[in-house]
Amino acid sequence: MCCMYHWPLKLYCTFAIPLYVPYLLTGKWLLGKFLCKLWLIVDYTMCTASAFNVALISWDRFLSVTQAVLYRSQQNRPCRTVIKMAAVWILSFLLYGPAIIFWDFVPSTEEIPENICVAGFYYTWYYLLTASAFDFVLPLISISFFNLSIYCNIKKRSRRKMQNSISLPPQKSRKEAKLCTIATNITLQSPQIDIQKKSFRRRINISCNQCFGIKSSSHNNKRSDRENNQVSDLSRDKKVAKSLSVLVCIFAICWAPYSFLMSIRAACHGYCIHIYWYDITFWLLWTNSAINPIIYPLCHKGFQKAFLNIVKYVCMKKTNDSA
Repeated sequence: MCCMYHWPLKLYCTFAIPLYVPYLLTGKWLLGKFLCKLWLIVDYTMCTASAFNVALISWDRFLSVTQAVLYRSQQNRPCRTVIKMAAVWILSFLLYGPAIIFWDFVPSTEEIPENICVAGFYYTWYYLLTASAFDFVLPLISISFFNLSIYCNIKKRSRRKMQNSISLPPQKSRKEAKLCTIATNITLQSPQIDIQKKSFRRRINISCNQCFGIKSSSHNNKRSDRENNQVSDLSRDKKVAKSLSVLVCIFAICWAPYSFLMSIRAACHGYCIHIYWYDITFWLLWTNSAINPIIYPLCHKGFQKAFLNIVKYVCMKKTNDSA
């Protein structure tokens, strides 16, 4: 699933940013209407896919913590991951792509100058507000819910672990010791079997030791292994919760200014918001998509390995091409 973050970063670096920088510096779009629409589709789709990917990965981490058995059973089904990734990109395209392509055919829409590359709904505040509900508000609510659920699950398991780690009450231990002492102190009064008394006491001693010694030791070893596994799983899930918290905060910081400012600017036709504020929030939005592939591997070992494999593959490919 690390590829879901790798592709937006690659598209930004190779397509979106190289076309946007000249447009930003000159203030004019000189590459024609077709490339303008293509650039807008790629830009809007990648930004939306980045938000949906955060929600999807949060859901994946949520399942790994709250339904570990089901999650592990689905790990050997790569087709599910492919379907999820395809669904993210299809939904991201459907949210803005058709509107960018066909908005020019909608009657009573404002004409956009040829040297300006913006979507046809650039000044349609109600469409932007509705779209923001899907590409920002809904993912934010989802990842917040998943993060809160993981936190509650970890807290509940920590409390249960503390209760299970409490040793047996002293009274129970004394009862077992007393029972063992009584059994070993049995005396036989019959003179006919006085000879067998010592050997009988020895056998009871051995049985007592086997009952309360060997079985107890075996039980303690199994219990210790189980507790170690629980501690390991709990520690791993805490790291997952921390990584999701970082993603939630960065996602909200990068997306909130752009989403609210776009709706306000569309409502007042750009007169109440200066253009440089729009540029700042626009780059902030791109920054979120660019740093996501770096943040998540740093917080999660599985994604860290996948990210390093991707970097190694790219480096090896460049080396082979140059050779």
